[in-house]
Amino acid sequence: MTKNYFSIPKLQLNLSNYLNKSIYKMTHLKHRLFIDLQILAGYVALAAIIGACSIKAGELPSTPEKTAFAGVPVDGTIIHPGELTDQLEVTGTILANQQVSIVSELTRRVVKVNAKEGSKVKKGTLLFQLDQADLLAQLERLHQQEKLALLNEKRLKDLIDHEAIAQQDYDEVSTNLKVLQAQISELQVTIDKTRITAPFDGQLGMINTHVGAIVSVNTVLTDIEDNSVVKIEFSVPEKYSNVINVGSEQKFTTPSNENEFKTKVIAKAASLSTDTRTLLVRGLTANPQGKLLPGQSARISLSLNTSADALAVSSQSLIPSSGGYAVFVSRNNKAEAVPVQIGQRSTGSVEIIKGLSPGDTVITSNLLRLSPGAPVSFVTIK
Repeated sequence: MTKNYFSIPKLQLNLSNYLNKSIYKMTHLKHRLFIDLQILAGYVALAAIIGACSIKAGELPSTPEKTAFAGVPVDGTIIHPGELTDQLEVTGTILANQQVSIVSELTRRVVKVNAKEGSKVKKGTLLFQLDQADLLAQLERLHQQEKLALLNEKRLKDLIDHEAIAQQDYDEVSTNLKVLQAQISELQVTIDKTRITAPFDGQLGMINTHVGAIVSVNTVLTDIEDNSVVKIEFSVPEKYSNVINVGSEQKFTTPSNENEFKTKVIAKAASLSTDTRTLLVRGLTANPQGKLLPGQSARISLSLNTSADALAVSSQSLIPSSGGYAVFVSRNNKAEAVPVQIGQRSTGSVEIIKGLSPGDTVITSNLLRLSPGAPVSFVTIK
């Protein structure tokens, strides 16, 4: 009997394994297919979004046609004759009209302080009172001696009139009386010095002493300044020493105030400074509101020369060259370089002595893009 190697139980086992492997492969293939479909769906959705955000070909804006070149855009100024003032700016210093330090002429104790820091006082106002008790006692003694000397002088006067005494006796008594009266006057002057008063109307500075302090002749008790009028001192170069005249009016400004002030020249130094070759000039300015403070710097604009019918252009329109200066003038809407001769200058302007005529249109901007003959287009014309 032939042996059967393929028994039924074994065949069933092999068939079961084969089916399990086939099911696994089919499940794995289905899973991969599901993933691939998801990826494909993602790409399709992304393409749809991109397509929705894209501009259709028919909706694309058309490229603008190239605009015809009209010329270099510039600004211009039509020049006319007018007044032009040559000015020089210098720096000066503001000074008080009067300023002194209040000190004592005696070495004594302070018994009263009437002065208040920063207050305004009138001339003669009592500021400090020094001790005077011993001086008043001496004065009283001298007054009593004076009374006795007056009686003696009166008696001897009657006797001399009747020739009852010698003239020498009367002269001695009379002289003693006069010496005594001189001592009284001298002592009274010393007593007056114990009363320290304001020498003029002004504003006090800081108080440097107090009641009970012993002051000497070197002790500065306070300062007083008269700022109702201030002085403006400045120096001008040697070239303009004869241009600034006494009585002329000049303008100045300060860093702390935007307003423009005026000062009247009241004096000039007798000679130039040998160190700087400049002339010291002093002006006077009213200061009723106290806006100008001594010690401030001042920027003075000096009026030197004035031309009534000057042709002036903006200083930014000048083109420097090795041969001098030139400006661009518009003629037939084209730039033309015109050589010019300049004169005096003022703030932002310069006088043209030769090269231009009234009514010429001077180009003031975009100069670097210009060349002779270049077409120009004006944005603004003044």
